[in-house]
Amino acid sequence: MADVTDLDLRFARVQLLLLDCDGVLTDGGITFDDTGSESKTFHIRDGLGLRAWRRAGLRAGIVTGRTSRVVERRAAELGIEILRQGVDDKVAVAAEVIAGCGLSWEQTAFLGDDLPDLPVVMRCGVGAAVADACPELRRAAAVVTSLPGGRGAVRELVERMLSARGAWETEVARHAAQRT
Repeated sequence: MADVTDLDLRFARVQLLLLDCDGVLTDGGITFDDTGSESKTFHIRDGLGLRAWRRAGLRAGIVTGRTSRVVERRAAELGIEILRQGVDDKVAVAAEVIAGCGLSWEQTAFLGDDLPDLPVVMRCGVGAAVADACPELRRAAAVVTSLPGGRGAVRELVERMLSARGAWETEVARHAAQRT
């Protein structure tokens, strides 16, 4: 049997995955057209990872400083019911979400990219940063993804956490069984 690390044990305890949006679910770019409509690009594999997370019976949410209808739409597509936008104090909002789920900080992971995410990353059982996060966040994080925000970093973290509990293999087998 492979050695189980402290990080694997922390991964296996996580019941709630909270995410920043811009710079995590997206590459951080925001595009406005001539009418002022906003667009963002989301990575499809991040979406599949979040669906796998939810299929494993786990919860996910988005806690972001900006407010955008595009994010509402993406969260709805992924079945993410926990969505807090326009957040100035991410620690307070994360604490409210965690308590509302009947969980603890130790049962929570947070993936961020910039300084507003720092206090949450420092408190969570698994504080994580995307590969292109600011240096201060990367130093504070227990996990730094190899992929940048908006390019599969969420999926990478989900795979690692599901693998630690033996659930990623179940997800892979579910897809493999669909062959014709």
